[in-house]
Amino acid sequence: MIKVAILGASGYTALELIKILLRHPHVEIAAATSRQTETPRLAELHPSLTGRIDLRCEPFDAERLISRGVQCVFGCLPHGASMATLPALLQRGIRIIDLSADYRLRDPNIYAQWYGESHADLKHLAQAVYGLPEIYGDTIAAAQLIANPGCYPQTGILGLAPLVAGHYIEPRRIIIDSKSGVSGAGRTPKLASHFPECNESVSAYQVGKHRHTPEIEQVLADVGGEPIDVIFTPHLIPMDRGIFSTIYAMPRRSMSERELLEMYRSYYARAPFVRVAEHLPATKDCAGTNFFDVTVRVVRDAIVVLACEDNLVRGASGVAVQNFNRMFGYEERTALL
Repeated sequence: MIKVAILGASGYTALELIKILLRHPHVEIAAATSRQTETPRLAELHPSLTGRIDLRCEPFDAERLISRGVQCVFGCLPHGASMATLPALLQRGIRIIDLSADYRLRDPNIYAQWYGESHADLKHLAQAVYGLPEIYGDTIAAAQLIANPGCYPQTGILGLAPLVAGHYIEPRRIIIDSKSGVSGAGRTPKLASHFPECNESVSAYQVGKHRHTPEIEQVLADVGGEPIDVIFTPHLIPMDRGIFSTIYAMPRRSMSERELLEMYRSYYARAPFVRVAEHLPATKDCAGTNFFDVTVRVVRDAIVVLACEDNLVRGASGVAVQNFNRMFGYEERTALL
């Protein structure tokens, strides 16, 4: 059994992570931390865990986690807090899957530009492996620090990777139009996600300024071996969970829908959680699962990619466990739906 700890156990992604790990046959949740002054039980923070786990949250203490035999830590802290907390564990050899944005962008100058603060852990930033198994699977197994991908970026990256890898599309001005459920805003109360503000309304936000833009471009540049330029626009939509992205790109040569679908199936032939569909996907079809659903259409000579996922599972906690399985040598689908 691998003993794990969860840092920042009060949020939605932590809840999903706990539910997945409770059914993992090779995991024991040995500790959970919270930055709150109180030390509530997990079932008090998340009533759906009542009768399933009897564990009390505690303040973060690296030595205490090590003394309990913790081998892997899942970081569910906000950006900024992760890079201030995780070095104490990394220096002691603990393996970490970080769900924040702190280790996703390799260039600290780009991080500072988009997140408004200097990176405080350059040593470990240089060692981090981006945790998207379908793209970086060969390097994840040996990594000590995994930078779990963002929820929005996965739809853009996985939706475009086959086209970018084969140099089938123009690399500039790719448009990614995304909609996310309100849980993507986190559990901390905010005016924009307050029920009377977001119910029966759809709104765009951070147009041209969203922090996931450089993350998408960084990974797609790795895939294609050339700079990629995307216009990414996120929207808040009045549902609990799910992300749907419609992506527009211009092909370098004429391609049929049949050719595109066959190419996508070939590219993802060994990716157990990517489902290339003939039909138009919908968020309800992958809700509560780690599946990423995608299809492709040709409209007036443009390529239109339609992709969706559950933002809390595939977008965060599910892919974190997918990374965990690769790191510790378990079958990639273990504990995942």
